[in-house]
Amino acid sequence: MLTAIGAVLLGLGLLLWSADRFVEGAASVARYFHLPPLLIGMVIIGFGTSAPEMIVSAISAMEGNPGLAIGNAYGSNIANIALILGISAMISPLSVHSGILKKELPVLSSLTILSIILLSDLTVSHLDAAILLGVFALLIGWSIYQGLQQSEDSLSAEVEIETASHPMTIQRSFIWLIIGVVMLVVSSRILVWGAVTLASLFGISDMVIGLTIVAIGTSLPELAASIMAAKKGEHDLAIGNVLGSNIFNTLAVVGIAAAIQPIQLEMETLTRDMTIMGVLTLSLFIIGYGFRGRPGRINRFEGAFLLTAYIAYTVSLLWSVVL
Repeated sequence: MLTAIGAVLLGLGLLLWSADRFVEGAASVARYFHLPPLLIGMVIIGFGTSAPEMIVSAISAMEGNPGLAIGNAYGSNIANIALILGISAMISPLSVHSGILKKELPVLSSLTILSIILLSDLTVSHLDAAILLGVFALLIGWSIYQGLQQSEDSLSAEVEIETASHPMTIQRSFIWLIIGVVMLVVSSRILVWGAVTLASLFGISDMVIGLTIVAIGTSLPELAASIMAAKKGEHDLAIGNVLGSNIFNTLAVVGIAAAIQPIQLEMETLTRDMTIMGVLTLSLFIIGYGFRGRPGRINRFEGAFLLTAYIAYTVSLLWSVVL
């Protein structure tokens, strides 16, 4: 048991470190190739912060643990909104000024509805995977077009400031990029082994492990990035990290896992986890979009509410295991 716990802790630590190296290296390489900051923020940073979920879920699916894969994806979405934005808003109330983010908020809500519809038969089939990955390809194309065409946006300004604060040579950028990718795979493999071992030792489903321990662990890059952005007053970047990650998780992470192996779900996944994710996503849209000319804003009270909701959800999961 101690070996499994050690593997989980080591895997989580390496995952956070390697994801950070990967994002820094990728963003720096992109800057050397003169890619627009908005494109870096929407695609490269979004992909980088979701890389842990992608690799962990892919490895889980390949090794016959689909519950861990799906739990990781949707658990990360729940953690991103309730835990990460909750903590970030309590540090500094978050205002949404970016026009791009205001377009992504309804997109994420629509994708969540699409996921619920696809999962209504309690199966994520190869066809479902093809639909999710097809929509993902379309959104990536849209993001690239937006990033190349639209240069003036508050999100692009914050990304430019953030990437400029970590200067490095092109050689070092590529080195960190390669090391980040390799260590992401290694740390994910260690984490999956430890999580699956713990699940079997304690008789807990790999779905619950994925929704809790693994989801929090793979969301650590978003947590670190959003908290730092909130402290610096880079509100659009803090919210953009979460929106981009959730879109990647909903489409690419679940799509890749189901493409490897179709996933059978329990009814609780639909009635409990997808419901919670849907309510949180809708709440984020309502409080983050802004209406009647008012900018969207997540204040400290709303942040505390989101954090409380996450704690209550996690406690209910653990309580269900005890019972």
